[in-house]
Amino acid sequence: MRTTVRLNDDLLAAAKQRAAAEQTTLTALIEDSLKRTLASRPAKGAERFTLRRAGEAQLKPGVDLDDSAGLRDLMDGLR
Repeated sequence: MRTTVRLNDDLLAAAKQRAAAEQTTLTALIEDSLKRTLASRPAKGAERFTLRRAGEAQLKPGVDLDDSAGLRDLMDGLR
């Protein structure tokens, strides 16, 4: 697939030099680098977590942690 990517001039020059030194194409160098980067980093938001209350703390009446709009209203004094 063809695509257009905008790179900093210095970065592009360095990538072209590296590709030439490794006797490969710029495309192959970019693909390999991108594959390694994607393989080494977990996707953000991949881990789910649950909020737990500490100790015996109780929610105030009318607070629903699953209702973000309602929480904003409570914090803004609208409820």
